[in-house]
Amino acid sequence: MTPQASPLTWGQLRDLKCAELEGAADGWGKASNRADAGRDRIEKQLLNGLRETQQGAAADAAVGRLQRLGRNLQYVYTECGLVRTALNSLAHEMRAQQRVLRDALDDAEALRFTVHADGSVTYPEAGEGLIDGKPLAGGTASMGAAPGLLPPSGLVAPNPNAAKAQDIADRVTKAVRTAAEIDWRFAGILRKLKAEEGLKVPDRTWTDAAGDAAAVRDAARGYLKAGIPLDATPAARRAWWAGLTEEQREEYLAVYPDQIGNLDGIPALVRDAANRDNLQLLIGKLEGRGDAGAETQLAGLREIDRQLRADGQPPMYLLGIGDEGNGRAIVSFGNPDTARNVSAYVPGLNTSLDEDFARNDLKRARDTAKGANKYDHSSAAIVWLGYDAPQTPDGFGSLDVMRDERAVTGGGAFNQFMGGISATNENGDLHMTAIGHSYGSRTVGAATQQRGGIPGVDDIVLVGSPGVGVDRAEDLGVGKDHVFVGAAENDIVTKLPSKRQSAVGAAGWAAAGPAGAYLLGEIADQGDDDLWFGKDPASKAFGARRFPVDEGPRLVGGNGVSIDAHSQYFDPQRDAMSADSIALITVGRADKVKMEASR
Repeated sequence: MTPQASPLTWGQLRDLKCAELEGAADGWGKASNRADAGRDRIEKQLLNGLRETQQGAAADAAVGRLQRLGRNLQYVYTECGLVRTALNSLAHEMRAQQRVLRDALDDAEALRFTVHADGSVTYPEAGEGLIDGKPLAGGTASMGAAPGLLPPSGLVAPNPNAAKAQDIADRVTKAVRTAAEIDWRFAGILRKLKAEEGLKVPDRTWTDAAGDAAAVRDAARGYLKAGIPLDATPAARRAWWAGLTEEQREEYLAVYPDQIGNLDGIPALVRDAANRDNLQLLIGKLEGRGDAGAETQLAGLREIDRQLRADGQPPMYLLGIGDEGNGRAIVSFGNPDTARNVSAYVPGLNTSLDEDFARNDLKRARDTAKGANKYDHSSAAIVWLGYDAPQTPDGFGSLDVMRDERAVTGGGAFNQFMGGISATNENGDLHMTAIGHSYGSRTVGAATQQRGGIPGVDDIVLVGSPGVGVDRAEDLGVGKDHVFVGAAENDIVTKLPSKRQSAVGAAGWAAAGPAGAYLLGEIADQGDDDLWFGKDPASKAFGARRFPVDEGPRLVGGNGVSIDAHSQYFDPQRDAMSADSIALITVGRADKVKMEASR
């Protein structure tokens, strides 16, 4: 049935009990909350207890069944939450049309007009004729007609009630037609909100759930989304969230986990809960696409999901997840809202939401968190993939890596994120560290040049850097004694030629590849400590504090060309001195770090 064919009358719209719809929504909300509580108990109590006390095949099988039950309850939580919001949104929109109708009916009553069941409005005689002075005859106005509004002949004046009646008829008819469209739209949505039979929730079910969530968001329209303070400061967003009722928070989490989970200024526990739900919806969404890009991101999402379910230490918090661009993922090891020390690592060249990121970049943050917690148990370490890092097939085959645009855009996003951490952290003496690796160091450099610098940051660590966009450590806004640099002897990225030195220029660099660019830079080196993005951060001229690192594998060795020296700064197995120095800096104990001479 289409909205036009709906039998809805203005009497039915007037008498509709929206409170009953909201009561039904509350019931679905309670079901959603019970499912969420069950899932929470499974993940935080039963699974942990089972892993700690039982071993063997039977225990493994029990863990698998509990994980499946938790996944099923997560699906129940999501779908019941969508039903609740659909019903609340239906009531919200219907109540708005009731107000329009009520105002029209009140006006009709005040004027002593009669509103008929079909929406037409009868009005009495009024005014006076131009010839005889007698009252002009009344009539009936209906949608699409305008009795009494025909141009006067010069002998007959219009009844002054005609225009008023027509306005009332138009408002009544429009309210009923809009309400019929709303009813039709939500009826279709609610019919789709149903689960497959059986006790399993496979990926295809999450694909359907992703479609359900999109449909409810579209149907709900302005009911919830208009209230999200997308343009506010992180501090204002925190205040907005704190001012919501528990029911409002539940609805936002059910329908907009992607918005709430990625909103800087929302508490970490809330972001984590929202993003864990959105992770499943993203997996379902990408599962339905089947293209190479979707498969790449799916591999990364599934690996992050695996690690979240493994419940390792330090505990993981998913602070951001998304499929836009090359993908987004922000993971903290340790709670950044309660930790006294928080570090955020920005990865660089060739980083995207894929399996390599989920394994290796997450490990860098985890290693930093473990190292920091040896010196201060109140520490959290974050890996922040909140921008599109340059992507190249061979490391330097694209011009993006030689430009500033992505770093500048990413720097703005990074500042917003760090402002959010500052706003939600509960410690008065929070110590924050920004860590940039490779092109990520250029992104951190760009962030420092935003108005006010990086919010809350006390120290900056730059490793494997091709330059940060400024020529002096003191220009990074934290004082030169709080800028620390690690540059391996065999890390070619820390020795790439400057734009002036590079005789081949950008196109030649792209064609030469990393090894060729390095060799060309060595030939063109004029001894001025310049790299592609400015002064070498490890140089004396830059003025930062340089900590010792392992020299790393040579560029050309027995196994061919290797750039592994660029990727081991965080690894306590391959470069214990560098990893330990980074950990000490992140907990504010840089005085314990042994420094070495600049280049």
